Amino acid sequence: MKNASPARLAASTLAVAAVLSSLPAAAQVDPNRVIDQFEATFGKFEGFRRSGAKGVCATGEFVGSAEGRALSVASAFAGKPVPVLARFSVGGANPNAPDNARSQRNMALQFNLTAGETWQMGNISAPVFGAATPEQFLGRLQSLQPDPATKAADPAKVKAFADANPEVLLQGRYFAGQAVPASFGAVNYWGVNAFGFVNAKGEKQFGKWIFEPVGGVQTLTDDEAKAQGASFLFADLRQRAAAGSVAFDFNLELAQPGDKIDSAVTPLPAGRKKVTLGRLVIKSVSPDATGECVAITYIPTVLPKGVEPSADPMLAARAAPYAVGLGRRLTEGTKQ
Repeated sequence: MKNASPARLAASTLAVAAVLSSLPAAAQVDPNRVIDQFEATFGKFEGFRRSGAKGVCATGEFVGSAEGRALSVASAFAGKPVPVLARFSVGGANPNAPDNARSQRNMALQFNLTAGETWQMGNISAPVFGAATPEQFLGRLQSLQPDPATKAADPAKVKAFADANPEVLLQGRYFAGQAVPASFGAVNYWGVNAFGFVNAKGEKQFGKWIFEPVGGVQTLTDDEAKAQGASFLFADLRQRAAAGSVAFDFNLELAQPGDKIDSAVTPLPAGRKKVTLGRLVIKSVSPDATGECVAITYIPTVLPKGVEPSADPMLAARAAPYAVGLGRRLTEGTKQ
């Protein structure tokens, strides 16, 4: 596999460093320990991302809507085409994870905006994250670490931690109740964290977004998923993109006063007003394991003017571990 160019890798490293320097010290919770625990729990696959290891690069275009312009001064909503660098992946640290399992799908995006601005985001195929706080996330990883003798996690430890932290079970229960997605291009992707959208008057509206496929959600029966095999998603995405059928509406659920907006495990109440901020169309998908996304670490706090983070502790805490993971990938030789 070809690696990204040194210039692009250097630029990515500098971008991560800039974000880290702007974060409060409290947000940087033992990032080396977090990545060490990822490797101890899920295995170490050199050169690959520690999360979402099995992925593919894609390029697309976003056009913002009038509703988006009313909510935010961000240049993404100016109504002109914005180039997007995307990465679709299967959840987990294993680059050989099966495509036909009831597991997480990811759609990471980088909007290349005017005046040198970028907007990065990591979206997942569940309305909730796997933990409410960085400490809880680390504890969950520790509870799942395999015992050296049995090569499996201790059921008693897993149960004890989950009993004390029931939030960590919410995401798994969601996936268990969903059918296997038929395509990367036919599943919902949530941002899970809340963000504030600031308009020209300085008014701020918080909300949580969801990318919904224009063609609707499509799933597989258990028999269909088995027949597809363990690796079908990339070829399917290439075919759909070539046919012009991979598009998502960027929708924002608007928070109301009193809604909890500082938790990635708490969706907004059902029935909140939803507005469409624009449409994302995926134009092409890398034919192999190369592409510009290989060198990108998608950090959800890389935001344009007009979009601000909420106080969600998981939001601020993600940048530092991402930086550590990137550093290790650079040393090992980045792979897709």
